[in-house]
Amino acid sequence: MRKWSRSTRSQGKTIGLVPTMGYLHQGHLSLVEEAHKHAEVVVVSIYVNPGQFSPSEDLSTYPSDFHGDILNLKSVPGGVDAVFAPNNLYDYRENKKSEIDVDMENKNSCKKGVVSCVEERGIGHETWVRVEKLEKGLCGKSRPVFFRGVATIVTKLFNIVEPDVAVFGKKDYQQWRIIQRMVRDLDFGIEIVGSDIVRDTDGLALSSRNVHLSPKEREKALSISKSLLKAKSDAKIGLVNCKELTDTVVQTITQAGGRIDYAEIVEQESLEAVEEIKNPVVFCIAAWFGKVRLIDNIEFSV
Repeated sequence: MRKWSRSTRSQGKTIGLVPTMGYLHQGHLSLVEEAHKHAEVVVVSIYVNPGQFSPSEDLSTYPSDFHGDILNLKSVPGGVDAVFAPNNLYDYRENKKSEIDVDMENKNSCKKGVVSCVEERGIGHETWVRVEKLEKGLCGKSRPVFFRGVATIVTKLFNIVEPDVAVFGKKDYQQWRIIQRMVRDLDFGIEIVGSDIVRDTDGLALSSRNVHLSPKEREKALSISKSLLKAKSDAKIGLVNCKELTDTVVQTITQAGGRIDYAEIVEQESLEAVEEIKNPVVFCIAAWFGKVRLIDNIEFSV
């Protein structure tokens, strides 16, 4: 992959990278379309990163359809120039098993009592990238391993692909801001582009995990986007007390059958909680419907 990238760059072409974990939907394809606006060639990476999963999370059940992903990428105007789909970016041992065999064993062997699925494997990886302040709130409270794993794998992808631009979806708002800060702090020569959330016709934010929702759970989950839109509308007419806005959203989602992980209004860049809306903010939510954890957000100002 690195050889291909360096050859491409030697021709004076700019490279755009869209990192994904596969099972691509229209939201991912919109990131590819955005990448075409910023670079001459586009690379999509497909890699389910074990470093961002704790042993109790859904690594082994994360959906995948590589053949379907390739067909979806071909449907994008302009397509993509390369797909980088490594089997294992953490296993440095020499052994006689194929990378595919090792990856499948590792994917299914994540057990309790360790920090992440990478540590559980005992394969020698010990270098991690952390954006210490931004990773602590929101999703970081209930998923303490997650952003360490994200920042590390994105660093590895940046070092392998060597892109000029990388595109991330704003649905994973905290992730996008963390990568921006990491690139700034570590002097990566890469432009980070945030792309707007893509929603289904009913308003549900597109996610690979939506496939696990039952029809009834999906209907109930619409309370997330509806309550966020209501909060934005209320703020526009002068209701700027964050506790009042948050309490209303929590009540709406809970009454619909959801279980709140967090619901917070934070400043857009620092992700620090605010009590009253005076500057641009983002209202971030994570909630469970059945066994599926969904995240969503909405940016607004008054």
